[in-house]
Amino acid sequence: MSSDGTELATDIEICQYRRMSKSLPLLEPAGTSACCPPLSAEPLSAEQAELVAPQLKALADPVRLRLMSLVASHPGGEACVCDLNDAFDLTQPTISHHLKVLHEAGLLDRDKRGVWVYYRARAEALASLAALIADPRP
Repeated sequence: MSSDGTELATDIEICQYRRMSKSLPLLEPAGTSACCPPLSAEPLSAEQAELVAPQLKALADPVRLRLMSLVASHPGGEACVCDLNDAFDLTQPTISHHLKVLHEAGLLDRDKRGVWVYYRARAEALASLAALIADPRP
């Protein structure tokens, strides 16, 4: 606990968001695989790494990784914050922030319906990342 009563992990997390770019470059769904061969096929160039890093960075947070999994596996393939709140001991604005990060990284699509925003996994983006990480060698 810090002197103001908050947990250190929360303070670090907030600091990370303040330093995180507000405008992550969005990859086209096929952009990752089109720009980048599998990691085991040949080394990535600096430019290729710059294109892929925001998506991997977005998934590197345990909450966002779980959110991605919950959205992708949700019945109907989409979910709103109201569907996800019970899975976390976090406030709705915090969950919305994590979903926004995933959206800005190009991993989720969103659709506003009335007061709710529904999120869907971008299957193409996930497939591109899977192809990047896959080992094509037998």
